[in-house]
This record gives sequence, C-alpha cells and structure tokens, in this order.
Amino acid sequence: MAKVATNANFSEIIAGGLPVLVDFWATWCGPCRVLSPTVDEIADEYAGKVEVAKCNVDDADEIAMQYRIMSIPTLLYFKDGQLVDRTVGLVSKEDIVERLSKLI
Repeated sequence: MAKVATNANFSEIIAGGLPVLVDFWATWCGPCRVLSPTVDEIADEYAGKVEVAKCNVDDADEIAMQYRIMSIPTLLYFKDGQLVDRTVGLVSKEDIVERLSKLI
C-alpha cells in the first residue's frame, strides 16, 4: 500500500533506505485516477524493495512547488534521497517498472 506523502513527512519518506516512487496527483485529475491503480499495484508488488507514496498536490503545495510539479500526474523517482528520474502524464506499468529496476 502506498504511503500518503505530506509537507510534514515528505523528506522522511524519501530519506529511507529504499528507492522511492512518488505519485503527484489530485482528486479532480482524470489521468491521475487512471494511473492510481497501477501505482497501487506497484506498491504491493515491490513492497520491501521500493517505497511508494502518493502526494496530493492540493494538500502538499510546498512539496509540489519545491519539485516544480507543473502537470499531473507526475511520478518522481528517488534513490538515496536524491531525485533521479521523472515522468509526466500517463505512463505504462512497464515503463514505471523499467525505471524502478534501475534503482533497485
């Protein structure tokens, strides 16, 4: 299950020992709703290998501004607390898995 990323806990989430996938989304975003089940599947399938978090841009505006989230859905990929990759828009599960495999 994906964690909920907020302004308060974001740095803690990305600083963990595992690679991290963060899904930036909003309730009013249709493509975000389409991508959400895929992100949930990845969270379940990669439990213990990758930390997965979801960050609602309406609730965590500071983080969205810090990482220059201009369009959603945006997926950010972190390793050792550092941003290493980003995708914007709908992406396939295969694309996400391929990017994560480079971090594990």
